[in-house]
Amino acid sequence: QVQVVESGGGSVQAGGSLRLSCVVSGYLERKYGMGWFRQAPGKEREGVAVSGSYVVYAEAVKGRFTISRDNAKHTLYLEMNSLKPEDTAKYYCAATEDGRIYFPTRIDESDFVLWGQGTQVTVSS
Repeated sequence: QVQVVESGGGSVQAGGSLRLSCVVSGYLERKYGMGWFRQAPGKEREGVAVSGSYVVYAEAVKGRFTISRDNAKHTLYLEMNSLKPEDTAKYYCAATEDGRIYFPTRIDESDFVLWGQGTQVTVSS
């Protein structure tokens, strides 16, 4: 079964850190794009960071968040530091088609075909 499962969300105070993880199951190749997106209540989903041949970050998280991946484990990570209340959202992991060599020049949700159910991140002031 092809699926994406996120973990690692939670509640922290402003200035704190969290690490999200995401595992893709059912993909046979190790080359495909992966990314993190988030959606706050009442807002549209937005890109956070994506990883392919290189990584692209949203301006709002540059310098605070780090995306990384372990291709052998089909796992994507998002290290989030210096968290702010405005980072509060449900965070989604997504993957492109299996085997796609992904060259991101910007974060485009339409590049992704497989989505997880999301994990909640809440940052209090």
